[in-house]
Amino acid sequence: MLQFIADNIGTIVISALLLAVVIGIIANMAKKKAKGESMSCGCGCSGCPSASICHDQTGQGKN
Repeated sequence: MLQFIADNIGTIVISALLLAVVIGIIANMAKKKAKGESMSCGCGCSGCPSASICHDQTGQGKN
């Protein structure tokens, strides 16, 4: 078992780093969703040509 780890340490380290990045991205998305922030863009709705698609006339999101 130790020989396998020693032979593949580079792959294991890179895989662990990639997994940490993916978990961080998912956690950030979940946190934004819990706060009610938009996940499609971060620039706000003022001046957005697609604002009417995302929001109805009352200002409440369809999401």
